[in-house]
Amino acid sequence: MNVGGGVGAEGLMAGAGLLSRPADEFGNDPSIETMWAIKAFEHAEVYFNLLCSVDTKHLRLTPFDDEIYKMFREEFPDLKVNHLTEDVLKNNNAKEIWRNFCAKFQWFEDFSYGTLLRLDCSDDYSEENSILVTRIQFLAIELARNREGNNTCIRSKFKPHQHKPEK
Repeated sequence: MNVGGGVGAEGLMAGAGLLSRPADEFGNDPSIETMWAIKAFEHAEVYFNLLCSVDTKHLRLTPFDDEIYKMFREEFPDLKVNHLTEDVLKNNNAKEIWRNFCAKFQWFEDFSYGTLLRLDCSDDYSEENSILVTRIQFLAIELARNREGNNTCIRSKFKPHQHKPEK
């Protein structure tokens, strides 16, 4: 099976090790971008299925959830996480604040990986409802959504997606 950009399973396997290398080694290689997009989509699918399956108030995403959540709410005490906009996350002022927040987590493995985030937490991932953020932004916002009860509606509103096997 070939996926986005014509990258097959063998290409994905060969490229998996490359994704852990520094991004500046690759420039704008489209096959690497495709692998990142596929990885981000697969992560989103797994996470959404989790939201559909468990009580999100008790969901732990990392061993560092308490620390991430505490630091997030100290930095962003008034941020309404249930419905975000690209402007709230990526305007010039927000970029600087988020950059400083993310820098505190350089010790966290994969803290800067590109990860899909739902803008409206009451809905599924879609082109209109998704934005690419860093992994630590995703974790901070989703931990807040889970702990503050914003993701509880997903379980009653949606069923887990069935992963389509390769042909």
